Amino acid sequence: MEKFRNADGKTVLLGMVKAIQDNKAYLGEVDGLIGDGDHGMNMNKGFTIFESRFRDADFTFAEGLDELGTILLTEIGGSMGPIYGTIFLDAAEAGSDFDEISVKELAQMLKAGLEGLYGIVEARVGDKTLVDTLAPAVEVLENSDRSFAETLIDVKSAAAKGRDSTKDLMAKFGRSSRLGERSRGVLDAGAVSCCMLLNAMADGILKRIQEE
Repeated sequence: MEKFRNADGKTVLLGMVKAIQDNKAYLGEVDGLIGDGDHGMNMNKGFTIFESRFRDADFTFAEGLDELGTILLTEIGGSMGPIYGTIFLDAAEAGSDFDEISVKELAQMLKAGLEGLYGIVEARVGDKTLVDTLAPAVEVLENSDRSFAETLIDVKSAAAKGRDSTKDLMAKFGRSSRLGERSRGVLDAGAVSCCMLLNAMADGILKRIQEE
């Protein structure tokens, strides 16, 4: 099948939670190189709150993104709470009426999340932020003429390439921007966590469509 049911999205969300939990320490290490080192802790806090509240509940993919986004927006510290909260909330709104999600629908959801992000930050591709990971992934979804499974693999590849591109960029926003040229040579923590989340999302959806 080239689609999965919105109603079957719970396992996808829980996979995203696990990706953050498993990489809490690494995200903190990456962030600590040019930031304040709390990215892993804050992300883990938000995703774990979501898991504890909803692991025994039934929810769709869009509903899960909405609940997760609300928690990140309102209950965790740092800059990433509002950023990821906005992405997930806008993606959830775009997908709230979908019964089934294919490449087209997933593209619409993540594009809405990216556009929502653009509404609250000035960062664009090349500015050493998670935009460098998310924007190429959205572009792949929007322009794909391949199967859903193949497209998801392409999304993972584009996300990884975008993440890796931040290593050679100079930070223009956030605490790390104060370092100027000294911010080069280190991955952006937001780009790293975004890649983890997109990978977990893609893997979770791949499993769902293979089971259909």
